Amino acid sequence: MGTRNPDGTYTVTDHEIAAFHRDGFVHLSGLLSEDEVAELEVVYDRFLRREIEVPGKDYCDMAGDYGRDPSDYSIVNVMLPSRYYPTWRGNVLEQRALSVATQLQGAGMQIDYDQLLAKQPFKDDAVFAWHQDMAYWPDTPDTRTATIWCAIDDSTVENGCMRFVPLTNGEGRLRRHEPVFGGRGASHALGTVLEPDDEVVTVPIKRGDCTVHNEQVMHGSGGNTTAGFRRAYIVACRSRDTIKTERELGFTHSHNDGIEVLEEVGVTGETR
Repeated sequence: MGTRNPDGTYTVTDHEIAAFHRDGFVHLSGLLSEDEVAELEVVYDRFLRREIEVPGKDYCDMAGDYGRDPSDYSIVNVMLPSRYYPTWRGNVLEQRALSVATQLQGAGMQIDYDQLLAKQPFKDDAVFAWHQDMAYWPDTPDTRTATIWCAIDDSTVENGCMRFVPLTNGEGRLRRHEPVFGGRGASHALGTVLEPDDEVVTVPIKRGDCTVHNEQVMHGSGGNTTAGFRRAYIVACRSRDTIKTERELGFTHSHNDGIEVLEEVGVTGETR
């Protein structure tokens, strides 16, 4: 099992590194301490209460279209929270995430974007469609990615924990993806479908744990049938050159990016 270090890093074991490259994902225990999670969730909940302003489509529902009333959101999605709350930049999760990403994917990794995903209580439809992350992003020569998905609450089967299809990262292709709730102007969500031979692995994790996945592995999550939230804080790391290319294209991972930019990513899921 990996270990937290006093200097803000996290040491990943050789076994965990091998699992990440074999399966496309890995579960890391204890990425954050209880005190560290408690400090982060104070700001997290300010976003949920809308005390921190998030403009336009960067505050939305990933289980519905942009026209849905916020009072009825099933998966509250906050894109780029550190853009809208700059004090968060360099926080303990960002430090640990970058440490983990460098061990898993090598030199030159940087933080590309961050995101909050909170499944509201008793929302059976809080389903995140099956997808591969590269379907959402522009094609670049260096696709190395380590997306750190940190649990702010215990993440269980009942409240919609992460699910993966191991080995899809080795298929060498993107599956066909389509908009889930209309075109990219109506909703950000893209989805694909399971194939007959796909094996689904469900990964419940504890508060303060994380999963880390790469750009190719297929993943999603189910609805929340419980009385509590299922909150996650995501920090995605990609290579320095890839981030530079994205920004030159006008792609920042904001849902407010130009529609012409969003429509140039892997919507059809063709092989890259």
